[in-house]
Amino acid sequence: MDLKTTYMGIELKNPIIIGASNLVLDLEMAKKLEDAGAAAIVYKSLFEEQLHLEAAELEEELHEYDERNAEMISLFPQVEHSGPRAHLLALKKLKETVSIPVIASLNCVYDVSWVEYAKNLEQTGVDGIELNFYSTISDVDKSAGQVEDERIEILRKVKEAISIPVSVKLSPFYTNLMNVVYRMDNNGADAFVLFNRLFQPDIDVEKEDLKMPYNLSNKGDNRLALRFAGLLSCNIDGSICSNTGIMDGDDLISMILAGSDTVQVVSTVYKNGVVQISRMLEDLTIWMKKKGYDKIEDFKGKLCKKNVKDPHAYKRAQYVDYLMKSKEYMKKYPVH
Repeated sequence: MDLKTTYMGIELKNPIIIGASNLVLDLEMAKKLEDAGAAAIVYKSLFEEQLHLEAAELEEELHEYDERNAEMISLFPQVEHSGPRAHLLALKKLKETVSIPVIASLNCVYDVSWVEYAKNLEQTGVDGIELNFYSTISDVDKSAGQVEDERIEILRKVKEAISIPVSVKLSPFYTNLMNVVYRMDNNGADAFVLFNRLFQPDIDVEKEDLKMPYNLSNKGDNRLALRFAGLLSCNIDGSICSNTGIMDGDDLISMILAGSDTVQVVSTVYKNGVVQISRMLEDLTIWMKKKGYDKIEDFKGKLCKKNVKDPHAYKRAQYVDYLMKSKEYMKKYPVH
């Protein structure tokens, strides 16, 4: 079977991409992921906010004993935080270690930083950059339109500044996501990642304190991405990459049928090991052979909104109707 696909204008040997995570910080693990069949790797995000925090912590530690007494004033040498240099060096080493495409991921605080860091990332030799639009909007005076306009302006400036492909990793929490995607598509986005799995805090009721749980996805978490992949397929120029809840071969196949060019996986590797990538590719190959498909393009988008008979299949308004009238559902979940 021919599993090749194209993402961001880059030809990949199959549709499975390793999403941004700690998995690829270890070069030996990165090679194992490649050997298991991963077609590309997204390196862990360069978070400007984290760099600022680390720099502030270093400054505080260096001056912890300042002025304790006259003899200790010059105890510590002048040291500066390395900023993004360590990240860029590690990214370059990864690119030199694996033979599959490597995509950098970027999240910034200030508008000017997006362009500056994107240029630095391009110089490492990566094949593309993923703009990780991860933020929690807490400014009540900022309208939804302002947030969207700022994102699109950042995309436009980054595209003008670099020559490698640029994808956009989006959250699902836009007022009109379809409109945002269409506008970004018109402003040069080469691909869209659906969706960013945003960190959500929890509360320990015994300690009465916030806790930071692991944020791994589970089977079934892919349905929102599937819906929008189906709605967007054949309607935009950019590639579609589904993310979150892609756990096995069935999920991979479903996403391609809906119209995704690729998927990103992380949680299933943490839960099932590196071998899960090989299993998913094997499941895809067996299914294609059984269905008589020779290549991915033979069935990609077969069940997108544009190609299905029911034009309302991807609309939420039909959910209640299906739920109330489905005899199969009522038999499975009888009311007592």
